[in-house]
Amino acid sequence: MEIIYITIPLVLVVGALVVAVFIMMAKSGQFDDMDGAAHRMLMEEDVSADAQEAAGGKKVTMPGDVNTKKTDIENKL
Repeated sequence: MEIIYITIPLVLVVGALVVAVFIMMAKSGQFDDMDGAAHRMLMEEDVSADAQEAAGGKKVTMPGDVNTKKTDIENKL
């Protein structure tokens, strides 16, 4: 019976800490964009302006960019 006098306050304190940490994380924006990184990985993006500036204004392509090579169909057009 004496253990209940210790565990109930301990559980309440730990629960309050969990709620406080959750509220702090929610206010800091931790849960704002859950799927953004996964979708961003699949989207085609232009090369950054910094990379173009470093190349002296020349067209810069990313490694593995499928749009850099013309296919046979495009050559026939």
